[in-house]
Amino acid sequence: MSQSAPQPGVVDTFDEITALIETARKRAFQAVNTALIELYWQIGETLSRKLERAEWGDGVVDQLARHIAETQPGLRGFTRRNLFRMRQFYETYRDGPTVSALLTQIPWTQNLLILSQCKRPEERGFYLRMASQGKWSSRELERQLKTALFERVVLNPPKVSAPLTQTHGSAVDVFRDSYIVEFLGLPETHAEADLHRGLLHRLKDFLIELGRDFCFVGSEYPLQVGGRDFALDLLFFHRGLNCLVAFELKVGRYEPEYLGKLTFYLEALDRDVRKPHEQPSIGVLLCASKDDEVVEYSLSRTLSPALIAEYQTQLPDKKVLRAKLHEFYLQNAGDDEGEA
Repeated sequence: MSQSAPQPGVVDTFDEITALIETARKRAFQAVNTALIELYWQIGETLSRKLERAEWGDGVVDQLARHIAETQPGLRGFTRRNLFRMRQFYETYRDGPTVSALLTQIPWTQNLLILSQCKRPEERGFYLRMASQGKWSSRELERQLKTALFERVVLNPPKVSAPLTQTHGSAVDVFRDSYIVEFLGLPETHAEADLHRGLLHRLKDFLIELGRDFCFVGSEYPLQVGGRDFALDLLFFHRGLNCLVAFELKVGRYEPEYLGKLTFYLEALDRDVRKPHEQPSIGVLLCASKDDEVVEYSLSRTLSPALIAEYQTQLPDKKVLRAKLHEFYLQNAGDDEGEA
């Protein structure tokens, strides 16, 4: 016997109940995860104390792993190797706040990725914040580690105009100097249409690369000024900054004249598209390469809230970036000593 479809008002109630279920599931998962991370912390603390005081040798940890396996059949994750990871977890973070909120905001697998691949406290803190805020999966976290996001952010902060920092004080923390789009699989020689098409086809991956709070608005977004039609390559909205973000794509080197066209688009957006409660629009020129001095000259006099960034089609050499980062910290340490 066929069943009649629910009425519109009933469907709305169904959606509300579904949302309540989903919210409860997320809370339950977070509560379980928090309890699990706190358990691993406590076990790690106990092992660290016993081993540091020479009350236990490494062999006792083997015995503990066997004891847990025998007394808690079916319980997984307490092998000798994992027990020593819990000890490392505790010893790495024990000088900071006890089981900080960041540690419990992400799953154990992601904590292990950060623990094993990050060498500096600043780097671990960076990825903990990013993974928590961006709700990264383990796969996405691993990708960002491979792209050396921390090194790129520290060594190459975004090149932004003065009006951008004046109208959007936190924009420097939102945008990057370079974006890695290796997932597009573009050949070394490619056209702007190839880049544009690839970004649309892998839009989800591009949004993840851009960072949290970016929402896609449209491609080749139409703008009409003075009876003429124009098309903006990509248009996004950033929830945190509460503004439209225009992306213009260039497959070659950045040229100063590109900024004039982007400024024109931003003016059209602010006059004809931006809503009264929104902040001034931001423009991003995404180029294959750029000369930093040319960029600095271009941005020094512009009145537009804009920035110029690169896109890279291959993963960076992480070893080279790590070496540069080491030099950077040594230089900063030397400068601090000189000032002291």
